[in-house]
Amino acid sequence: MADPGADGHGALDYRGLDDVIHGRVRLAVMAYLATATSAEFGHLKAQVGVSDGNLSTHLRKLEEAGYVAIHKRFEKRRPLTTVTMTEAGHQAFDAYVARLGALLGLGPQDGDAAAE
Repeated sequence: MADPGADGHGALDYRGLDDVIHGRVRLAVMAYLATATSAEFGHLKAQVGVSDGNLSTHLRKLEEAGYVAIHKRFEKRRPLTTVTMTEAGHQAFDAYVARLGALLGLGPQDGDAAAE
């Protein structure tokens, strides 16, 4: 059984999950961008399966947190928006995945050492 941390909460403490990433659409965006260098807005929208407005709202939240950078330009007189995960975004996503893994019992937890 895992010992509670200094704050008295055990391994199942969900409060370590990043609420900005934890939303379903934002989680899907971050998961996609974690393996892609960048994505054009239309491609990301198709991958995630949401409307323009819904994706824009979630990207704004991720951008405000510093997790993604949004670059807008025109190509052949058409707007082109590209989304890239920032270094802070990569760090936050890695921490999120590690914390979720710990909650699910899939990985080492703070203070645990290999007993073998």
